[in-house]
Amino acid sequence: MLFYRAAVDLSRATLNYLARLIRRRRKAIGSAWRLLKAGQQALPVLVHLRKGETFAELAAGFQVSTSTAWRYVQEAVALLSARSPKPTAALRKATKDGLHLLVLDGTLIATDRVRADRPYYTAKHRCHGMNVQVIAGPDGTILWTSGALPGRTHDLTTARMWGIPRQLEETGIITPADKGYQGAEASVVITPYKGRNKPASHKQANRSHAKLRGPGERANAQLKSWKLLRKLRCSPCKAGHLVKAIAVLQNYEVTRG
Repeated sequence: MLFYRAAVDLSRATLNYLARLIRRRRKAIGSAWRLLKAGQQALPVLVHLRKGETFAELAAGFQVSTSTAWRYVQEAVALLSARSPKPTAALRKATKDGLHLLVLDGTLIATDRVRADRPYYTAKHRCHGMNVQVIAGPDGTILWTSGALPGRTHDLTTARMWGIPRQLEETGIITPADKGYQGAEASVVITPYKGRNKPASHKQANRSHAKLRGPGERANAQLKSWKLLRKLRCSPCKAGHLVKAIAVLQNYEVTRG
């Protein structure tokens, strides 16, 4: 095994933040002695999420067993995911902060093929994956991410399952979304015009609408900047927790890093 020095493009503040969560968890459960201290445990977790390194690579790099590396990552992801806001709380905060625009968008988290892979295949992206809904602020900040459903699930169906149209309607905040959300039972969810040979006024409206949806694309791009989410090689059922954990870290990195 050869070793080399490497870097991860995250701030010290983000490392300290995760280390504090781990330290509190260890104190709460009365954890016995561990090979790595809280700060040392936080670093391989960030490396795994940000760079997508495998558990075998983490084990070799941090001189622990593969199973220990797996346990460290699972523990940290659970702690971070638990700090992800519920949709009601996220939208309540958006209202309190005086936001006048939100963006609703779905993103596909690509996965390896599984044995019963048909529900996970999406013809739109021509790959297997999990559908995750994202609500972003007008500056591209990730306000909320949903759990994950099989990739073939339609965006509007996914949003309905999480009760998003109804909750957005209650906030009264205008929310641009793409054509996949046409038919949402919410007057605040604004979608572009569909069909061919549209009049010039509709085309202009669609161009303006696309600009408003830009922050949603930016939010999804921030999630995918964590290489682990570019293609998951774990159980698809873990996708939602991983996205929530990464959203918490990304927001902390942006605001405090």
